[in-house]
Amino acid sequence: MSDSPIARLTRLVSAGLIAAISTHSASAQGQAPGAGTSEPAAIAVSGLGEVRVTPDRATATIGVETRRLTASQAATENARQTRAVIEAIRAAGIAAEDIATSDYAVVPDYQYDQATRNTRLTGYSVRNSVRVRILKLENTGAVLDAALAKGANAIHSVELFSSTLQSARRDALASAVEQAKTDAEVMAKAAGGTLGPLIDLNSTETVLPALERVMAMRTMATAPDGPTPIAGGQQTVQARVAGRWRFIPGR
Repeated sequence: MSDSPIARLTRLVSAGLIAAISTHSASAQGQAPGAGTSEPAAIAVSGLGEVRVTPDRATATIGVETRRLTASQAATENARQTRAVIEAIRAAGIAAEDIATSDYAVVPDYQYDQATRNTRLTGYSVRNSVRVRILKLENTGAVLDAALAKGANAIHSVELFSSTLQSARRDALASAVEQAKTDAEVMAKAAGGTLGPLIDLNSTETVLPALERVMAMRTMATAPDGPTPIAGGQQTVQARVAGRWRFIPGR
């Protein structure tokens, strides 16, 4: 005789309860899979690598500012002076693709009259700045002097950088890893064992030198006597890594 639906359901519920009790009992007795295992001993260290580079290129921001009674007059005069400055920069050996406008502004000039306590419009100022990439650092002074001689009246900044910066960054990373591994080997030996295989390795920080500004803003109508000196100096690239290696105890 076949079982009724209620009888079959009762047997299924009973089997489930027995299985649950058995699983709980095995877990209480420490029989869960993987119980009792532990992580292997490891040595964690960090390393710092440094590489010094010598700047060999520069970027200069050169400005022309003009003031006239009307905006149109100021813009026309500024355009004339800026064209002359760009031509001088080109004549100093800078390619057209290395010269780009970085800022252009037309600003009204106001003056406060203390007697009437009112402000009055006195004219307009036009500012035009070009950013020049100089691929040979030793040419920087000549480029600045040429621009100043042809109407530039502001050197906003001169920033130095190295064309080998990314190569230096990779060298600094390699040096940091080598230092970390050497320190880990020393620690393993001091602890009476040896260094095992690498578990993980991460680059935690890379510090690249900021573009170094070597000249403050300078305004002059003509170029100074003699070429403008630009000293490159040196810059430091830093890299930090963190790594873990297996520690193999001595026998």
